[in-house]
Parts: sequence; C-alpha cells; structure tokens
Amino acid sequence: ENEKFGSKTRSTSRWSFKFIINEKEKCKDKTPFLILLIATTAAEIQHRSSIRKTWGNEAVVPGVEIVRLFMLGIESKGSNEVLWRESEQYHDIIQQDFLDTYHNLTLKTLMGMKWVASYCSGASFVLKTDSDVFVNTIYLIEKLLGPLSPPPQNYFTGCLMKGHKPIRNKNSKWYVSEEEYPGDKYHPFCSGTGYIFSGDLASKIVSASVTIKYIHLEDVYVGLCLNAKGIQIVPPPSPSLFNIYKVPFSPCRYNSIITSHHTGTYEHVLYWETLQKNRH
Repeated sequence: ENEKFGSKTRSTSRWSFKFIINEKEKCKDKTPFLILLIATTAAEIQHRSSIRKTWGNEAVVPGVEIVRLFMLGIESKGSNEVLWRESEQYHDIIQQDFLDTYHNLTLKTLMGMKWVASYCSGASFVLKTDSDVFVNTIYLIEKLLGPLSPPPQNYFTGCLMKGHKPIRNKNSKWYVSEEEYPGDKYHPFCSGTGYIFSGDLASKIVSASVTIKYIHLEDVYVGLCLNAKGIQIVPPPSPSLFNIYKVPFSPCRYNSIITSHHTGTYEHVLYWETLQKNRH
C-alpha cells in the first residue's frame, strides 16, 4: 500500500479520508448547471467572504443553478470551532481529515471530485479553482458553457499545459522526484488555477485515481487520470480566457476573460463591483 500511494500521504489507502464537514443535501432537490469547487485553507476567512459576495455568489446568473463549495483539509493544531460556525452559517464548506498542506492539494481536489460523484453527479459542469483567483462567472456561464447544449460528456478545458517536463531542481516549488514520477514528460493537463469539466468526469477521474500513483501536483495528476481514461482535453476557444498570471485590471479586459490569478480579497470585491457597473 505504502508504495502505491507515495509515502507522502499515509501508509493506508488514500481513500480512507473521512468527511468532517459535508454537505450531502446540496443537490437533493436540484441539478446544478455549475458547481464551483474552490480550494482554500482555514485561515482564508476573508477570501471566502469576498468570494461569496462577488463571483462565487450562487445567484450570480438569474435562472442558472449554481452550487459553491470551499474545500479544506485539517490544520495540524487548533480546533475546528470557527470553521464549524462558518459552515453552519453558509453551508458551503466540505472538509476531510487529511492535513491541509501544499503536498496534499491533490487529496483536496480528489475530495471535491468525490463529492460531485457521490452527491451531485447530475451537474452539467464543474469549475475547480483557488481562492486567489478571480473568476468571471458570468462570462463563463453565458459565453463558454451556455452555448454548449446539450451539455457535453467527457469535456475538460482550461489553461492547457502541453509538453511540460517534471522539474528535478529541489529548490523549485514544483520539484518532483524521480521516485514520485519517473516519466520524463507529463501528459497534457490544465493549470489548477482554474479548469472546467463536465459533471460526468468527476466519477471517471475518481476511478482512475485508484490505480494512478499519487503526485502532489494536483493539476498534473488530474491530467494523468484523464489520460488513463482516454479523455482528450479540449483547448479553450481562445488562449486569453484562462490566465495563470494576474491580468492588469480594466473592465474591458475583465469582461472577456474567465480567470485571473493572484487576486487579493479586496480586489475580488473591487473588480467585481466595477465589472457590474461596466457590463456593456
């Protein structure tokens, strides 16, 4: 077991993680068009608050059913009290009992995929993103996803990364050892800052993950799972839609992108409000 799952997680199977906070009922009486899975940590209370008020507002597009979920692991110390209260208030938090570290980001994403597969498998689309990413959800829904009808199966898109090689320099944030990934090239993947997939893929990625050796680079890992299932990533209609860097703000520019990285809590609010004033 230890070998198969990489010593960085646990010696038991990585499926032994349990939900500490769950929202099983979210889709009981609805089939959302879009689920927002947002990776966050306990400390990022302000991030969550500003996302709820802005691009992550479930009522952002009238008549379109959206479900928002923040994904968390557990802190090594301290209680969950504050988080429980936040969960009680907003019902938009899911948490499993793996340690919330950079090395466990793949576990966090798999938790989200597992949630979709278990409790909301009928959803048309899922967006996985991070709390420091600004998402133009209106553009995403109206321009990219809306025209895709009926909603496709096996659909996966985002900022496409092709021909990337593992970084063997130990000082790099993206260092991957030969032991963790012996290959000399990654399969195509989409940057974890923001990718979109059809709801049916959640269960396929989860089932692939049972046999695919763990890699802590979450986006690379999802790419390996897609490859194992023979699923081709769809390039975005324009390369400027999904941005892994920070796009300098202007209403004009932000009205025609989907993601911009490295945005702070104050910027989420400022950008969003400015955009709503300048929709056209």
